Amino acid sequence: MTIKALFWDIGGVLLTNGWDREQRADVVARFGLEPEDFAERHKLAVPELERGRMTLAEYLEQVVFHTPRPFTPEDFRAAMEAQSQPREETLALARELGERHRMYSLNNEGHDLNEYRIRTYRLGEFLLAFFTSCSLGLLKPNPAMYRLGLSLAQVRPEEAVMIDDRPQNVEAARSVGMHAVRYENAAGLPEALAALGVR
Repeated sequence: MTIKALFWDIGGVLLTNGWDREQRADVVARFGLEPEDFAERHKLAVPELERGRMTLAEYLEQVVFHTPRPFTPEDFRAAMEAQSQPREETLALARELGERHRMYSLNNEGHDLNEYRIRTYRLGEFLLAFFTSCSLGLLKPNPAMYRLGLSLAQVRPEEAVMIDDRPQNVEAARSVGMHAVRYENAAGLPEALAALGVR
């Protein structure tokens, strides 16, 4: 079966993670927040944020600004955005592959941060569409999210490859019949994709 489409995770693959554990810990420490209180509030709010049912402003109101702070929501949001950094080697490879293959994102992220990352790193130059949790209302590793992405891209599971850094997400992609590559670094990706006929 010929591979017709590549699906990319964004955080941890094309870019650093946007608002994962390490990024949150760095910003929480910088702003002097109480880690346990922040973590508990984040845990309750983030599924709604990433499913697109809560804006970033609403998330920050619940998780950070439920009490007066000596900094502004704009300050905090800027620190969140600054956590995003490019993975240059992977981006270069993706741009090259995008010249010969249909490619999409399939990722979990809230709307505001997702838009910032797409715009800042010009991901729309090589990804045809963004199948993001905030738009689909589903979160990986729910198999339904992979099936919906395939349906929107109009490709069969066996015609698609998912590239993701999290083992559970790779397993979920395979569970719906997709090929999947566990991303560890840019150097190993060409060989893993070539084994599937993607060059």
